Amino acid sequence: MENEFMPRQAHVPNATYRWQFNHLFTLRQAAELVAYLDDLGISDCYASPLLAARSGSLHGYDVTDHTRLNPELGDKEDFITFASEMKQRGMGLILDVVPNHMCIAGQGNPWWEDILEDGPGSPFAKYLDIDWHPPKTNLQNKVLLPTLGDQYGRVLENQDIQIEYQRGKFVARCYDSYLPLALDSIALVLRHVRRLAREKLDEFDLNLLELESIIAALEHLPPRTTNDRQKLKERQREKAVIRRRLAALMKQSLEMKRALEEALRLYNGVKGNPQSFDQLEELLARQSYRLCYWRVAADEINYRRFFDVNELAAIRVEEPAVFNEVHELILSLMREGWVTGLRIDHIDGLYDPSGYLENLRRGALKAFRQAEGAQATTQQQRRMDKKATHPCYVVVEKILESGERLPANWQADGTTGYDYLNLLNGVFVKAQTGDQFRRLYERFTGVAVDFKDVIYECKKLILRVALSSELHVLARKLDRISEQHRYSRDFTLNSLQDSLGEVIACYPVYRTYVRPGDREVRPEDKRVITIAIREAKRRNPALSPSLFDFIGSLLLLQHPQGLTEKQIAERTEFVMKLQQLTGPVMAKGVEDTAYYRWFPLASLNEVGGDPARFGVSLAQFHRQNEERARNWPHTMLATTTHDTKRGEDVRARLNVLSEIPGRWYRAIRRWQQLNELQRQQIAQAHPIAVFPNEEYLIYQTLVGTWPFENTAQNVDENYVQRIEEYLVKAVREAKIHSSWLSPNEEYEAALRSYLRALLTPDSEFLRDFCEFQAGIAQAGIFNSLSQTLLKITAPGIPDFYQGCELWDFNLVDPDNRRPVDYAQRRKLLAELNADSNRQPLTTLINQLLQRPEDGRIKLHLTNQALRFRQDRRELFLHGDYRLLEAQGDLKEHLIAFERTFANQQVIIVSGRFFTKLMNDGLPVGTVWKGNSIRRGNEGGCYREVLTGRQYCAEKQEDKYALPVAELFAHLPIALLERIN
Repeated sequence: MENEFMPRQAHVPNATYRWQFNHLFTLRQAAELVAYLDDLGISDCYASPLLAARSGSLHGYDVTDHTRLNPELGDKEDFITFASEMKQRGMGLILDVVPNHMCIAGQGNPWWEDILEDGPGSPFAKYLDIDWHPPKTNLQNKVLLPTLGDQYGRVLENQDIQIEYQRGKFVARCYDSYLPLALDSIALVLRHVRRLAREKLDEFDLNLLELESIIAALEHLPPRTTNDRQKLKERQREKAVIRRRLAALMKQSLEMKRALEEALRLYNGVKGNPQSFDQLEELLARQSYRLCYWRVAADEINYRRFFDVNELAAIRVEEPAVFNEVHELILSLMREGWVTGLRIDHIDGLYDPSGYLENLRRGALKAFRQAEGAQATTQQQRRMDKKATHPCYVVVEKILESGERLPANWQADGTTGYDYLNLLNGVFVKAQTGDQFRRLYERFTGVAVDFKDVIYECKKLILRVALSSELHVLARKLDRISEQHRYSRDFTLNSLQDSLGEVIACYPVYRTYVRPGDREVRPEDKRVITIAIREAKRRNPALSPSLFDFIGSLLLLQHPQGLTEKQIAERTEFVMKLQQLTGPVMAKGVEDTAYYRWFPLASLNEVGGDPARFGVSLAQFHRQNEERARNWPHTMLATTTHDTKRGEDVRARLNVLSEIPGRWYRAIRRWQQLNELQRQQIAQAHPIAVFPNEEYLIYQTLVGTWPFENTAQNVDENYVQRIEEYLVKAVREAKIHSSWLSPNEEYEAALRSYLRALLTPDSEFLRDFCEFQAGIAQAGIFNSLSQTLLKITAPGIPDFYQGCELWDFNLVDPDNRRPVDYAQRRKLLAELNADSNRQPLTTLINQLLQRPEDGRIKLHLTNQALRFRQDRRELFLHGDYRLLEAQGDLKEHLIAFERTFANQQVIIVSGRFFTKLMNDGLPVGTVWKGNSIRRGNEGGCYREVLTGRQYCAEKQEDKYALPVAELFAHLPIALLERIN
């Protein structure tokens, strides 16, 4: 019997910690902090992208070269030093992979530079998603470059585009960038050099003859547009030879060098003499790119982008050659044993996400087989590939809308945790006050619209001003498909484009997942498509329903009879391309626009959230936890990420407002009256008044982010600047009074002035605000502690964003990507560990609650719970989940469940809705009298991990129960371990 090849099992994290690497936080710095993460209770570092990126990048998602580490972070030796520190401690390393796009701005992207030089003749031409044959004839076999700051003619005649020679290569310097010039086009310049050189040299001069020969070679280069692969290879060989010859000629002949310099001077034109730029324009017209004003991009760009970011071009990772090059370095690091997991960025942007994950799994299996030196037979490999689990831990950045589930067939361990973030956040929002909150928001701001309508309008806006080119391309494909059959041939291009845009605007999720070769769609996708078509019809009674029926049948793969396989394949290809557009429209329309327009309770305006969905019921919370334990036990659980709109503790504070809508409304009305004079003065100065919607956002933002150390008499200037920057970003994202495309500097200045007027020290408003905010902050502390414990103990892998082991009052990027003070955190953790060993835990807890503003209480909870989780790894990774019933008049204030595995049992109890419990002090002890956690017929005793105290279930009416007043004697949370 042949030996069975056993695939490697993935290293599953116990808890992950996200680090944002950049030139301000390098691999060597991280290596020095690995011990701190280990002490904290973290098992895996979850690293931002480490590959070569745009110079100065603070996030790493603008990758320029997938085959190199980012030198700004360190070299391979630095990486190994860092990874070795992790490995020696038994810790894992999760790398962030960016398979959807790469940065094409500036220098450093060898694929893009080659494409710019040789166009469709470049060996990398098919690596990026470029349409080489768009409708515009002037763009045939060219890529549009929307990099100019003004109209092309003005930029040209202002000498902002100049030709330079650099060691055998000619480039066009455009501002601070250098664009390669196609070598065959340089014959134009060299003919001028020849003419000038003939004035100085004999016609038989060897250098002149060499120049003649080089020009002839250029004129006979195989064209960039040929489809003949041998001709293209010949072109690449000849280019290298010609460059060497040209460089040698310019080095050895001073006359040739001077002639070249003079020719370039003539080509670069003279300001004030428009005709002097004609030659330069002719040369640029012969390139494989067309320079244009950046505002043109939305309508005419012919390469797929990451959302609407011109500098980030999409790559075709579905092609095997592209996949292999993009993952070569990452898989080699896995093969060497340094990398144990992967995080896949923006998986919804990929052509075939499921296929990508299957390819990744095969690549990882191959890497680990090579690492372990195992040789499987072909037959064994086929069997293994069918049944093997993924050899490394993989999570995907997938935004799940309400009711949406991750496709069950995906080769992944789960998501990066936004779904859990919104579920957990919702349980701290009092659902019963939702209608009241929306009414007070409407009264204060005058914004009386349904959020679904806001989403619809924002998505249509994005299709019109940011992604119209992508819509045009799809509409033209749709128009060609309509000609396939007599039932659809009468639809016009314009009507199809209008209808298609409406359908996209009505998509309730990011995308569907039709795959190449599919003959029918998944039931989940059928539901999504049906909803989108029905909603598009409802919103557009003036458009013919037959248009939407045609689009619907296409998306549902319901093809008319008589089509050829080629025609069916064309239809499927259309669906595949549409799926790559609906996600960006959702992201830009909802997360980056609608969320900044409509915010009754801003803590709900989070990635993957639904601001109109006010609160999550306990039943739903437990149901989804149970489902996760069964289906995705190793998915990530996040509360803050590098992309969240607000830090976890900002949301914890704002959620408190849902408990007191009346008090909140009275406060903001009072503040509005107190600040009316400043508002009028600013309106006279700018001349524009701050609108009530922005004023409402300011008040929420101040309540959520107000530092503990701020007072009515002393407001930190750095804090004021942070809020100023946030407000400017918020109004630009909203795209009503300002935008990134057309900043309204007057309104932005008015916002800044208004904010500073509000924060004038010792003003009546500030005194009133500080008194109100103090109560919110106090309740927010306990919300934060509750959500921290729930995240650590729920089914899944808890993830911690850098620095959030202390209070996280950050806002959206770039605010949440500021450097973290790890010296402070290490010091505090060491002191807490020493204190824990020196005195009773209850004494320590009481001390920490006396000064909660320093964040030590959150750090202590995080550390103790993570260490306990480490010691009970199997229980938390594989244990069952069961809700526990609370009883008493405060049962709606209690979240309780148990985790069990083999003979291990843990009970978790967390409080919520604390404001009514804090009238006379902390929400602990006797305030919970009469409330208990029911245990049925099961008695037993438990040790509370955070305080060290022991409790036994009491018999109440023939049933056992745990009294909450005792469990919450010191903290309104409890982590109980069954004592055998």
